[in-house]
Amino acid sequence: MEGDLVRRESTLPFWPIEAAAVRGRGLVALLKNSWRLLRGVVQAIQLIRRERPGAIFGTGGYVCVPLFVAAWLMRVPSAIYLPDVVPGLAVRLLSRLATVTLGSIPDAAPHLGMPATTSADWRRGMRKLVVTGYPVRADIMQADRATTRAMLGIMDATPLILVYGGSRGARSINQAVAAMLTRVLPLAQVLHVCGREGDETMLQNHMAGLPAELQHRYHLYPYLATDGAVTMTAALAAADITICRSGASVLGELPAAGLPAILVPYPYVHQDENADYLVRYGAAIKVADGAQPELLWPALDGLLQDATALHQMRQAMQGVARPEAALTMANLLCDLARSA
Repeated sequence: MEGDLVRRESTLPFWPIEAAAVRGRGLVALLKNSWRLLRGVVQAIQLIRRERPGAIFGTGGYVCVPLFVAAWLMRVPSAIYLPDVVPGLAVRLLSRLATVTLGSIPDAAPHLGMPATTSADWRRGMRKLVVTGYPVRADIMQADRATTRAMLGIMDATPLILVYGGSRGARSINQAVAAMLTRVLPLAQVLHVCGREGDETMLQNHMAGLPAELQHRYHLYPYLATDGAVTMTAALAAADITICRSGASVLGELPAAGLPAILVPYPYVHQDENADYLVRYGAAIKVADGAQPELLWPALDGLLQDATALHQMRQAMQGVARPEAALTMANLLCDLARSA
């Protein structure tokens, strides 16, 4: 999958390396996966010898382990990046092997057992989390609200609610929104990116049962491609409120777009901590996954009925943005490569 994505989205070369998870496995699987990791380290060493990179960069997950182990063995500078607040096992391990550890926000530092610092104060050898922000595409920050609303066919000043749950969607959010449509659509339009896991038919049936005057206010898409007629960049820029999960990207994309959010964290994967960070700054409201739609509708209705509160949330979201994040990370990686 990664190879197809790289070839489709860029002209960068792609070399696969074997990797496997070892946590929470049975003994047989543990032995097999450990062997795959070892083979991955050998492959990574061969790749480093052939390509001679100035620095290694990774964003965590077990797929990074062989490459970072090889880089450590061969004394190649490396940077591991933590996009979330709470690191997974791989990032916790690799932060001890990497030359430098980068993170989206300072709140992640205690979870890694290290203090936070800025890129301006960084120097090789220090064991600190260098806070860079979350890098986002420039088009998210440059998108014009009026232009994107016209692109989406939203020509009036009616509030637009963007609902999404990632490429696969979020069934609990989809079901909650379907149950609220008759209450939401008289007050706002909804752009609903439902994912490609089978909820589109259910939502189309709900839309078909709406009064005719409300159906045109509901815009349903299974997925928004980066090169499609309607893009996620346009949706983020055009929306007034979003209802979504709280994966790592909300720490970058929502602040960059200045988009107030009602966050519904996916359980068990530390999304709560990402949501809590934005809630603490007044940029978002958090609703528990199991509490929908009992708490989702009051939260949404409260924002639709209170323009002042919504404006304050937008300002708060803009306030936590780090538009220089991508440049900061690029400069730091270049410095790291030059220091090799």
